Amino acid sequence: MSGASAAAAAPAEQELTDGFNLIIDALKLNGLDTIYGVPGIPITDFGRMAQAAGIRVLSFRHEQNAGYAASIAGFLTKKPGICLTVSAPGFLNGLTALAHATTNCFPMILISGSSEREIVDLQQGDYEEMDQLAIAKPLCKAAFRVLHAQDIGIGLARAIRAAVSGRPGGVYLDLPAKLFGQVMDAQKGKQSLVKVIDAAPAQIPAPEAVKRALDVLKSAKKPLIILGKGAAYAQADDAVRNFVEKSGAPFLPMSMGKGLLADTHPQCAGAARSTVLKDSDVVLLIGARLNWLLSHGKGKAWGDAPKKFIQIDIEPKEMDSNVEIVAPVVGDIGSCVTAMLDAMGNGWAKAPVDWLAAVSKKRDENVAKMAPKLMNNNSPMDYHGALGVLRTIVKERPDAILVNEGANALDLTRGIIDMYKPRKRIDVGTWGVMGIGMGYAIGAAVETGKPVLAIEGDSAFGFSGMEVETICRYQLPVCIVIFNNDGIYRGTDVNQSGGADPATTVFVKGSRYDKMMEAFGGVGVNATNPDELKRAVNAAMDSGKPTLINAVIDPAAGSESGRIGNLNPQSALKKKS
Repeated sequence: MSGASAAAAAPAEQELTDGFNLIIDALKLNGLDTIYGVPGIPITDFGRMAQAAGIRVLSFRHEQNAGYAASIAGFLTKKPGICLTVSAPGFLNGLTALAHATTNCFPMILISGSSEREIVDLQQGDYEEMDQLAIAKPLCKAAFRVLHAQDIGIGLARAIRAAVSGRPGGVYLDLPAKLFGQVMDAQKGKQSLVKVIDAAPAQIPAPEAVKRALDVLKSAKKPLIILGKGAAYAQADDAVRNFVEKSGAPFLPMSMGKGLLADTHPQCAGAARSTVLKDSDVVLLIGARLNWLLSHGKGKAWGDAPKKFIQIDIEPKEMDSNVEIVAPVVGDIGSCVTAMLDAMGNGWAKAPVDWLAAVSKKRDENVAKMAPKLMNNNSPMDYHGALGVLRTIVKERPDAILVNEGANALDLTRGIIDMYKPRKRIDVGTWGVMGIGMGYAIGAAVETGKPVLAIEGDSAFGFSGMEVETICRYQLPVCIVIFNNDGIYRGTDVNQSGGADPATTVFVKGSRYDKMMEAFGGVGVNATNPDELKRAVNAAMDSGKPTLINAVIDPAAGSESGRIGNLNPQSALKKKS
């Protein structure tokens, strides 16, 4: 046989792939093109390879903040945000964000490298050995482990579908170190990948449920619609707006539901919250839960007037969680609201005019009462003077995304700054957790390309402040305003023992957080009055440069736990004294 004939008869060299490449290909196949994480053993090379393959990989200083960025990416895009961590301690750092995502119904996938099963199961003491899957399961919506390269496609597909279908939430995907280096035939590897089809199918409500809900709403003398962050997540903005306007009922937006209809809309009852909760007789919840944020639907906040509740939610088990729901409507918000809108027809009688007029009167009174407080130019500033100028800036820049956390900085900002478009206000959510600020700011800037204004309490900023280096490294258009009153709640507390240690709620006096941003090449500004604050924020938003403004607030400004001081139990002995 000739040499040419022998070469022709020889089998072609087999093309191979490995776990690294299969994970990258699976992510790209499903349109997941951004990863938030912290590099380290055993995922350092994976991050490098993903970046080389065209995936954007953002490296953070702490996994919890990377996880918060991934979670808010999920909220803003309706695709699962991806957080990548190392094993054991790195996994545990990311787990807080995963649990937060699940509680808030944000789709997110935490992918962590882990020790090999045979070593973990025998507890033989591997590097960062931990049974991560078992730990993750109680804290997320679903948890999966992939042991073989040929199962990577299915594993990621299951994680994606679990994260976004039904009520969205967090999913854990465990990848043992040995998986990354597993080799298989490239063609078979490609065939093993799965492109998820219709990951979050519409959940159509039952016609009888829609009719029941509308019958209850029609009977109302004082109806109220509450819009939660679930309504914002649904991105059914036109349907929600048309339904609210057709109903004629006042609406109360929850914090991250603000902007679905502008806070300046004539039906908005945000500035008359106490009145509408107390006096309403029928309450329709759209993507909102009757949890602690709504006093569980009962008690003093809801007054003595008997209430009937209608609830739209994709999760049937949510119904009757605190009080009886007389008209449950189960399905995705877009389908439910559209079905109700269609069933209302052309002859729908709007909510009684006198009810809306009474709500409007109370709202206008409260707004007028607040207005003078927002006009002061005190130095040092109080919260109202500072927020007065930021309120105007947000009105002039409705496309900017507002990130907000703190105690007083959170509660007062939520009530003072109006929002005009949906999904432009993101904050601490269901848990009221501190530390989301920089992660959210980074995730929002990356996913939307819009400028971000982060209004932070000085205490809240401390949880994620090192990520200002990340903001500078990626040159993100983030302006951070720290309301610095030298402490938690206020900076005037004293050590009751008379000892040398400062009180537990007091920080270093006169701290200059702006110098932190300057250290990493960003813009730092120290603002001592509202006029200086206004100029600095406008300059930052115009330039798009990473900026941190140290807004000096009177240390005596602020109240204990903002508006939820009632959740901070007092000593029985203190009460008696």
